[in-house]
Amino acid sequence: MNASGHGPGRAGGDDTARASRELRETRAELARLLPAPPERELSPDRHLHHKERLMRLIDDDRAARSAGGTAAGAGKAPAARRPLLARPALWLPATALALAGALTFTLVTGDATGTRADTTASSATGSKGSTGSATVLLDRIATVAARTDAAPVRADQFTYVKSLTAGAAGQEDGSFVPGALHEREMWLSQRPGPVEQTGLIHEDGGYAPLRELLPSGSPGMYPGIDRPTYSWLASLPTDPAALLKKLYELTPPLEGQEADQAVFDRIGQLLRETVMPAGNTAAFYRAAARIPGVTRLEDVKDPAGRHGVAVARVDKRASTATQWIFDRKTLAFLGDRSYLTKDVTEGRKGTVMSETAVLRRAVVDGYRERPSGS
Repeated sequence: MNASGHGPGRAGGDDTARASRELRETRAELARLLPAPPERELSPDRHLHHKERLMRLIDDDRAARSAGGTAAGAGKAPAARRPLLARPALWLPATALALAGALTFTLVTGDATGTRADTTASSATGSKGSTGSATVLLDRIATVAARTDAAPVRADQFTYVKSLTAGAAGQEDGSFVPGALHEREMWLSQRPGPVEQTGLIHEDGGYAPLRELLPSGSPGMYPGIDRPTYSWLASLPTDPAALLKKLYELTPPLEGQEADQAVFDRIGQLLRETVMPAGNTAAFYRAAARIPGVTRLEDVKDPAGRHGVAVARVDKRASTATQWIFDRKTLAFLGDRSYLTKDVTEGRKGTVMSETAVLRRAVVDGYRERPSGS
């Protein structure tokens, strides 16, 4: 602002005040549109997933408005405007973008109804190996995966994953408290067209639909990186280099996250929550081996207490690490874990932020249907 209180300085101040006011209005609008959160927060991966989608919708809306403003007045900078968000579809459990959390959480949220005796990764992380040994291990896992006989999943079927999972819950002071392990069942629709309900989750004795944040007028969610159906996964390249290039294009990192970590975590999510052709599974493991910084860990326990071998990657920018744990003999995927690697605002070094052990994976013909023997 200049001495007289006029001119460019004053305009800049007005724009800043306007942007601040409009951000508050956006938050108020979101608070009005979203239902009250239930006792259980979103699972860590679902919270992060929806946070990403919310921010993409905001960014897309701002980009569209900016482009429109430029076209309407050449050479005239468009005024900062509040993004107009369509009424969001509900997702499960009727959620927890409880506003400030959705816009400001830097990590994950989850259940905080109890804690385990071991709330840090120190007793489960194993001893560190080398990048070379990780590459060899992932190649062995890929070779085994390629020989796995998996029947194709029809478009009218559902993938089913039963797991033991837990996530840390965010506190008002910015720290996170490890949550209690609990069983979760998840069914994901394989319909090729757009759907409003992408799946169903069962935990804590109740069922809740999985739905997505959608822009106004959208017919639903199409298959893609955020809704990875069997058919969509089967359409991806099986050449590791081509697949990895595609994943970097489809997986923008979160603020403060390394791009390599974003892709590593996305591959882990796909391996944990989906069913895909054997050739694609092998390609994902070989693609992961090409990501810089992936190392091997020995004698790691998954959340269910099963001992195995693991590969891991540390995100030095975010001070977090992610492990994928495998059965030492069969090399089957057992689960994954994310934890802090330094003492930071979010918690102490070793604090487990999220972890999952896959207990059962199958294909069924309907929601709430379970494979035999479950």
